[in-house]
Amino acid sequence: MIRMDKPRPPLQIPRMKSILLSLLLSVPVFASEINTLSPEEKAGGWQLFFNGRDLSDFRAFGSEARPGAGWKIEEGILKKLPGVAGGHIVTKRTYGDFTLIWEWRIAAKGNSGIKYLVDESRPNAPGPEFQMLDDTGHKDAKNGPTHQTGALYDLIPPSADKLLKPVGEWNRSRIIIKGSHVEHWLNGSPVLSYELGSPELMAAIAKSKFKNAAGFGTKIEGHIMLTDHQDGCEFRNMKILLVPGK
Repeated sequence: MIRMDKPRPPLQIPRMKSILLSLLLSVPVFASEINTLSPEEKAGGWQLFFNGRDLSDFRAFGSEARPGAGWKIEEGILKKLPGVAGGHIVTKRTYGDFTLIWEWRIAAKGNSGIKYLVDESRPNAPGPEFQMLDDTGHKDAKNGPTHQTGALYDLIPPSADKLLKPVGEWNRSRIIIKGSHVEHWLNGSPVLSYELGSPELMAAIAKSKFKNAAGFGTKIEGHIMLTDHQDGCEFRNMKILLVPGK
């Protein structure tokens, strides 16, 4: 297992030496109203990832169908209803280099995640996943830190000192991709980083459930997926910043 609570290049970087430090210093404070962009965000090039009104920018994974009934919007919050099938949903467009920020809260014993660089030709391993979990109540947490919140699911655990809010409270997460470099952030701090296609990542994949998935863990331009594990999870303030020229 690759441990992330101690520096181990190239999978972990010092917190204040990220190659994206100049970008991170400009990450905005959320506007006073949810799902809106502040003047500073607009000037910085941020876009709404979820508009707070509908799912017109999303479709069902692997088809052109609309998201299922298990996805519902109430008072600007996107909800994955527990026990109601909604299916995995993906963005209609694809992304390469970007910063995605979002707020989320998980239901008791809940499991969710955001996958990125998604390739729909790999239905069982579409893309890397930022894991979101009730770390204290969901049984999958017992499978170790690579299955817990902030992890690169089944591959790299988050730092041991991560800050995770209790069930029912809002967490704030971030995924950064620039070239082959990827970072996961949780509540204002980086919890892991890695390089797509690196020997270290490929070695971790070879020992994981994704070992037979051709192309998994390499840099592509792909969709972003919100997963449906039949559990309750809510999203708001989802915003994305594209790398200039992308």
